[in-house]
Amino acid sequence: MTTHDTPSVLVVGGGYGGIIVAKALDDAADVTVVEPRDTFVHHVAALRAVVDPDWVERIFLPYDRLLTRGRFVRDRAERIDGTRVRLASGATLTGNHVVVATGSGYPYPAKLDIPDGVTAKARLRATHAELTAADRVLLLGAGPVGLEFAGEIAAAWPTKQVTVADPSPVLLPGGYPDEFRAEVHRQLDELGVRLLLGTRVPQPPTAPGQAGGFSVAGIDADIWFRCHGTQPRTALPVDAHLRVRGVPGQWAVGDVTDVPELKMARLAQAHGEVVAANIRALLTGADLTVHEPSPDMLVLPLGPKGGAGYGPDFGVLGAAQTADIKGGDLFVGYYRDVLNLDPEGTPPGRAA
Repeated sequence: MTTHDTPSVLVVGGGYGGIIVAKALDDAADVTVVEPRDTFVHHVAALRAVVDPDWVERIFLPYDRLLTRGRFVRDRAERIDGTRVRLASGATLTGNHVVVATGSGYPYPAKLDIPDGVTAKARLRATHAELTAADRVLLLGAGPVGLEFAGEIAAAWPTKQVTVADPSPVLLPGGYPDEFRAEVHRQLDELGVRLLLGTRVPQPPTAPGQAGGFSVAGIDADIWFRCHGTQPRTALPVDAHLRVRGVPGQWAVGDVTDVPELKMARLAQAHGEVVAANIRALLTGADLTVHEPSPDMLVLPLGPKGGAGYGPDFGVLGAAQTADIKGGDLFVGYYRDVLNLDPEGTPPGRAA
C-alpha cells in the first residue's frame, strides 16, 4: 500500500473490463495492473483471425501506452484476500482498492489461454492450416460463438460443409424475438450452413481443431471445434455499485460477477466504467453510480458482410446494418484507441 496520500488501486486482469478501470483511474490513483499476458488480446476478433491469417497480428495489442503513471506486473494472481493479492511468483501486492477483472475461460479458439503472444499467434496460424485442409467442419454449440464461427468459415471457404449441432431445440434462447431468429436462420441457409438443433453429439474421437476424418452421431466431418462451455474464474456476488459483498475495498467487473446479464466484452467495459466512477467518487465525496443490468442484446456477425442483431432500443438488424457495426474491423480501431495506440496503418514513430 502506498505511504502518501494517493490511493492505490490493484486491477487483477488486463482484459476488456480491466483496461477500462485502469485507464480511467490512472490520473487519480497509483494503478497497478496484474496480467499474465504480454499483450492485450482482442478476443472479439479471434474467430476472424483463425480463418484469415492477415488478422492474427491485428488482435494482439501492446499494453505499453495504456497508462501514463501506473504500471503493469506480468504475473498471475493465485489468491485474492480482500485487498491483498498473492501472485504466482510468490510476491504479494496490497492496495486501497482491488478490482477483480479475471474474466472467464472459453474453449479455443474463441479465447486463447496462452500468455505468450508469439506462441498464441503460432497456434492461430496452425489452426488455420488444419482448417484449410478440412472439407467438412463440425461445430458443437449453436450459441453466438458457434454461429459466428460458422459464418466466418462459410464466408471464407464457401465450398466447405459446415455443420452446427446443439442439444437445444431453440436457436439462441433468451429474450430475442422470433424475427431475429428467423433472420439468423435465413442467412445461415444462404451460407450453406447445416444447423442441427435438438441434436446431442458426443465428443468426437479426434482432438478439437485437429484435422482427421471421423463419424459421430451420423455426422461425417474432418475437423471439429467446441463452441460452448464458458467457465467464469469465479462468481463474485456484487451489490448495485459492483462492490464485492462483504469484502471492503474489493470490486468486480465482467464475467466474474453474478450480475444477471450476458457475459460479453461490452458489458465488462460498462462494469469497468461504473467501478472507475465509483472509486473516483469515494475519493471526491461524490455519489456512487448504480449499474443497471443490461437486457439481452446481441449483434452477431456471420462473416465480414453478414449477420443479424437485436436490441430493445434498435430492434432487429439485417446483414448490411450488422456488417456496418461489426463486420469491418470488429472494433480493432476502437481498442487501439482505448490502449492509446496509433491507428492501423500509421507509420511507426509518426503521430496519427
